Amino acid sequence: MAYLSSQRETGFSLSGIASNVVAGVKAAIARRAIYNRTLAELNGLSDRDLADLGIHRVQIAEVASQAAYHA
Repeated sequence: MAYLSSQRETGFSLSGIASNVVAGVKAAIARRAIYNRTLAELNGLSDRDLADLGIHRVQIAEVASQAAYHA
């Protein structure tokens, strides 16, 4: 009589790793696009508009980073 064992192989899957890498790259590209868009929009504002928002011009990069990477 033949005996068939159905064991699931544990380990890594190359397609799974590639899928995770692609997803990570897509997420990084999306975050960078948010950063760039926020940076451009804030840089386009006048000092008065920035003051109305409570942002100093030297804080623009930090605000854009917070919006993109910590939201």
